[in-house]
Amino acid sequence: MASNPKKIVVAYSGGLDTSVMLKWIKEKYGCAVVAYAANVGQGDEELEGLEEKALATGADECHVLDLRDEFAGDYVFPMLRAGAVYEGSYLLGTSIARPIIAKGQMDIVRKTGADAVGHGATGKGNDQVRFELTYKAIDPAIRVIAPWREWDFGGRNQLIAYAEANGIPVPVTAEKPYSMDRNLLHISFEGGVLEDPWAEPPEDMFRLSVSPENAPNKPAYVEIGFEGGDPVSIDGDILAPCPLMKRLNAIAGANGVGRVDLVENRFVGMKSRGVYETPAGTVLHCARRGVESLTLDREVLHLRDSLIPKYAELVYNGFWFAPEREFLQAAIDQAMAAVTGVARVKLYKGACQVVGRKAPSENNLYQPELATFEEDSIYSHKDAEGFIRLNALRLGVSTRGQSG
Repeated sequence: MASNPKKIVVAYSGGLDTSVMLKWIKEKYGCAVVAYAANVGQGDEELEGLEEKALATGADECHVLDLRDEFAGDYVFPMLRAGAVYEGSYLLGTSIARPIIAKGQMDIVRKTGADAVGHGATGKGNDQVRFELTYKAIDPAIRVIAPWREWDFGGRNQLIAYAEANGIPVPVTAEKPYSMDRNLLHISFEGGVLEDPWAEPPEDMFRLSVSPENAPNKPAYVEIGFEGGDPVSIDGDILAPCPLMKRLNAIAGANGVGRVDLVENRFVGMKSRGVYETPAGTVLHCARRGVESLTLDREVLHLRDSLIPKYAELVYNGFWFAPEREFLQAAIDQAMAAVTGVARVKLYKGACQVVGRKAPSENNLYQPELATFEEDSIYSHKDAEGFIRLNALRLGVSTRGQSG
């Protein structure tokens, strides 16, 4: 039987699970506990007083790392370049945050001399996989403490009762039992009242967007500039990744853009319902495709699109640091080098639509003199006859084979 660890670095958010976990680990293992939190853009209100709360709940020390710039530039933007969408609608806001949070946690392990890490992910969820795959990619020998796989609590109602009995303040109640997870890219909601897939999410739940019904009655227009596949400006203002995301979240959210409600397939083998708000990510995904339509060769675009399901699956399942994800990223980034230009996007009551796109001449593959329906001197309509005949050849052969 393994001896108790000497010091555990716990991924701490101040939410229900991790608040209970701090006290429970202290009681069970009797070792030093280091609370670690990552600032990935969840907002000052969630981080305010976090250190004091962690220490009051049982932590011996607390470290908060500001990872917002790294998160936006080195995680969110590469994923956006890949056009990653999971199961048709999820822009992977929670999934992409886990690798950088776990990586920061391992940095604190080295800094404090800890010999174990802990997380509050449930035994039913994806996050346990995402965290632990990252831990093991960095240090295969690190010991992992996962309380949800050890303690006797049967569900969140029991955690709420434990927290109340031990004077642990948590932002979850039996009346509002859904959990929230927020970062620079999105906010997710799950559990509680949302576990009924037929029930509409309560309007007062949403944080980043107004309801489409209450959005302005006039459309808003925003121009997004791209260089090498990355967004670099809003309406001509050059912005670093983090400020760009924050500004665009405000613009898109005010117009009801970015809400998604889906039942998704978890990596661990069950279906779950998630409700997401991803205002900036929705606009950037739409706008980038607008610029791609001008700047990417047809076969390159189609090949990249064929890689999206696999890339999204790797991110969703926690394989950010896997060699196959890095291989796909390298291939995709080579194509994205050409994606420079501007997309004009119309935002109106939850809808996001590209209504204009342009690119510098050296990147622009769109040639009006070729595409025009008016008379031109470049393209001969008669050439299409042979093109169609050659492409129809195998169809005729196939039909004769079936009739014979």
